[in-house]
Amino acid sequence: AAVLREKGSAEVQAVGAGAVNQAVKAIAIARGYVAPNGIDLITIPAFAEIAIEGEERTAIRFIVEPR
Repeated sequence: AAVLREKGSAEVQAVGAGAVNQAVKAIAIARGYVAPNGIDLITIPAFAEIAIEGEERTAIRFIVEPR
């Protein structure tokens, strides 16, 4: 929520089912924090290929921004 207020948007990346679940919950919580200020958040999910310890992995990237 603080990054959204400061920069206008945020990006969250997650690798693995558990991490994606936690990221979605964090975005839902952030949405609740900024809603009283009249800000409605949208999330755009996308696949991303990233390198972890020299291995290519598929991540989910969430772009979070105000509607």
